[in-house]
Amino acid sequence: MEDSERLKKQKELIEQIGRQNEKEGFQPVAARILGLLMVMDKEEYTFEEIVEEMQISKSSASTALKNLEIRGIIEYVTYSGDRKRYFRFVSGEIVGMIDEMENKMIRNLATINQIIELKKDPNSRNATFLKNVLKGMEFFIKNLEELKIQYKREH
Repeated sequence: MEDSERLKKQKELIEQIGRQNEKEGFQPVAARILGLLMVMDKEEYTFEEIVEEMQISKSSASTALKNLEIRGIIEYVTYSGDRKRYFRFVSGEIVGMIDEMENKMIRNLATINQIIELKKDPNSRNATFLKNVLKGMEFFIKNLEELKIQYKREH
Protein backbone atom coordinates (compact mmCIF):
# COMPACT_ATOMS: atom_id res chain seq x y z
CA MET A 1 0.00 0.00 0.00
CA GLU A 2 1.37 3.40 -0.93
CA ASP A 3 2.06 5.90 1.84
CA SER A 4 -0.58 8.34 0.57
CA GLU A 5 -3.25 5.60 0.47
CA ARG A 6 -2.26 4.36 3.96
CA LEU A 7 -2.39 7.93 5.32
CA LYS A 8 -5.86 8.41 3.84
CA LYS A 9 -7.06 5.17 5.44
CA GLN A 10 -5.51 6.20 8.78
CA LYS A 11 -7.40 9.52 8.67
CA GLU A 12 -10.65 7.69 7.92
CA LEU A 13 -10.01 5.33 10.83
CA ILE A 14 -9.35 8.29 13.15
CA GLU A 15 -12.77 9.67 12.20
CA GLN A 16 -14.40 6.26 12.73
CA ILE A 17 -12.77 5.91 16.17
CA GLY A 18 -13.87 9.46 16.94
CA ARG A 19 -17.50 8.65 16.18
CA GLN A 20 -17.33 5.44 18.26
CA ASN A 21 -15.81 7.28 21.21
CA GLU A 22 -18.43 10.02 21.01
CA LYS A 23 -21.04 7.30 21.57
CA GLU A 24 -19.06 6.39 24.71
CA GLY A 25 -19.43 9.93 26.04
CA PHE A 26 -16.23 11.55 24.80
CA GLN A 27 -16.24 15.09 23.50
CA PRO A 28 -15.78 15.16 19.70
CA VAL A 29 -12.31 16.71 19.78
CA ALA A 30 -11.08 14.40 22.55
CA ALA A 31 -12.48 11.40 20.68
CA ARG A 32 -10.52 12.28 17.55
CA ILE A 33 -7.31 13.16 19.39
CA LEU A 34 -7.47 9.73 20.98
CA GLY A 35 -7.90 8.24 17.51
CA LEU A 36 -4.90 10.21 16.25
CA LEU A 37 -2.66 8.95 19.05
CA MET A 38 -3.81 5.36 18.56
CA VAL A 39 -3.73 5.13 14.78
CA MET A 40 -0.87 7.17 13.42
CA ASP A 41 2.62 5.76 12.98
CA LYS A 42 4.00 8.70 14.94
CA GLU A 43 3.30 7.75 18.54
CA GLU A 44 4.06 11.03 20.34
CA TYR A 45 2.75 14.47 19.40
CA THR A 46 3.46 17.89 20.84
CA PHE A 47 0.58 20.19 21.65
CA GLU A 48 1.35 22.27 18.57
CA GLU A 49 1.45 19.20 16.33
CA ILE A 50 -1.95 18.06 17.62
CA VAL A 51 -3.46 21.51 16.97
CA GLU A 52 -2.02 21.55 13.46
CA GLU A 53 -2.82 17.92 12.61
CA MET A 54 -6.41 18.10 13.87
CA GLN A 55 -7.02 21.67 12.64
CA ILE A 56 -8.50 22.71 16.00
CA SER A 57 -8.15 25.70 18.28
CA LYS A 58 -5.60 25.69 21.07
CA SER A 59 -8.33 25.95 23.69
CA SER A 60 -10.19 22.94 22.25
CA ALA A 61 -6.97 20.93 22.18
CA SER A 62 -6.09 21.93 25.72
CA THR A 63 -9.50 20.99 27.10
CA ALA A 64 -9.58 17.69 25.24
CA LEU A 65 -6.05 16.72 26.31
CA LYS A 66 -6.85 17.49 29.96
CA ASN A 67 -9.99 15.34 29.78
CA LEU A 68 -8.11 12.44 28.22
CA GLU A 69 -5.37 12.73 30.85
CA ILE A 70 -7.92 12.76 33.68
CA ARG A 71 -9.48 9.59 32.27
CA GLY A 72 -6.04 7.98 32.25
CA ILE A 73 -6.17 7.30 28.51
CA ILE A 74 -3.27 9.49 27.45
CA GLU A 75 -0.13 10.69 29.15
CA TYR A 76 2.67 13.03 28.32
CA VAL A 77 6.40 12.66 28.55
CA THR A 78 9.17 15.22 28.53
CA TYR A 79 12.74 14.89 27.42
CA SER A 80 15.80 16.44 29.00
CA GLY A 81 16.70 19.71 27.31
CA ASP A 82 13.31 19.96 25.59
CA ARG A 83 10.58 22.07 27.20
CA LYS A 84 7.79 20.53 25.14
CA ARG A 85 5.36 17.89 26.35
CA TYR A 86 4.85 14.89 24.10
CA PHE A 87 1.41 13.31 24.34
CA ARG A 88 0.88 9.64 23.72
CA PHE A 89 -1.68 6.90 24.11
CA VAL A 90 -1.29 5.00 27.39
CA SER A 91 -0.54 1.40 26.60
CA GLY A 92 -0.75 -0.53 29.81
CA GLU A 93 -1.24 -4.17 30.52
CA ILE A 94 -4.53 -5.74 29.48
CA VAL A 95 -5.05 -7.09 33.00
CA GLY A 96 -4.80 -3.54 34.39
CA MET A 97 -7.41 -2.38 31.91
CA ILE A 98 -9.69 -5.25 32.92
CA ASP A 99 -9.19 -4.29 36.57
CA GLU A 100 -10.33 -0.75 35.76
CA MET A 101 -13.46 -2.08 34.03
CA GLU A 102 -14.13 -4.34 36.99
CA ASN A 103 -13.85 -1.42 39.42
CA LYS A 104 -16.25 0.60 37.29
CA MET A 105 -18.75 -2.28 37.31
CA ILE A 106 -18.45 -2.58 41.09
CA ARG A 107 -19.19 1.14 41.50
CA ASN A 108 -22.15 0.78 39.15
CA LEU A 109 -23.42 -2.19 41.18
CA ALA A 110 -23.63 -0.02 44.27
CA THR A 111 -25.56 2.67 42.40
CA ILE A 112 -27.96 0.18 40.84
CA ASN A 113 -28.59 -1.38 44.25
CA GLN A 114 -29.43 2.07 45.63
CA ILE A 115 -31.86 2.67 42.78
CA ILE A 116 -33.61 -0.64 43.38
CA GLU A 117 -33.85 0.01 47.13
CA LEU A 118 -35.52 3.37 46.49
CA LYS A 119 -38.14 1.99 44.10
CA LYS A 120 -41.64 2.09 45.55
CA ASP A 121 -42.58 -1.02 43.57
CA PRO A 122 -39.68 -3.53 43.66
CA ASN A 123 -41.42 -5.52 40.92
CA SER A 124 -41.88 -2.64 38.50
CA ARG A 125 -40.63 -3.01 34.94
CA ASN A 126 -37.54 -0.84 35.60
CA ALA A 127 -36.74 -2.52 38.93
CA THR A 128 -36.98 -5.95 37.30
CA PHE A 129 -34.70 -4.86 34.48
CA LEU A 130 -32.15 -3.42 36.93
CA LYS A 131 -32.21 -6.63 38.98
CA ASN A 132 -31.35 -8.55 35.81
CA VAL A 133 -28.54 -6.10 35.06
CA LEU A 134 -27.22 -6.70 38.58
CA LYS A 135 -27.26 -10.47 38.07
CA GLY A 136 -25.36 -10.13 34.81
CA MET A 137 -22.78 -7.76 36.23
CA GLU A 138 -22.28 -9.94 39.31
CA PHE A 139 -21.77 -12.95 37.03
CA PHE A 140 -19.10 -11.13 35.01
CA ILE A 141 -17.33 -9.81 38.09
CA LYS A 142 -17.35 -13.27 39.68
CA ASN A 143 -15.76 -14.81 36.58
CA LEU A 144 -13.28 -12.04 35.74
CA GLU A 145 -10.60 -13.29 38.12
CA GLU A 146 -10.56 -16.72 36.50
CA LEU A 147 -10.47 -15.14 33.04
CA LYS A 148 -7.49 -12.96 34.03
CA ILE A 149 -5.63 -16.03 35.31
CA GLN A 150 -6.45 -17.94 32.13
CA TYR A 151 -5.32 -15.01 29.99
CA LYS A 152 -1.98 -14.78 31.83
CA ARG A 153 -1.42 -18.53 31.33
CA GLU A 154 -2.11 -18.33 27.61
CA HIS A 155 -0.17 -15.14 26.93
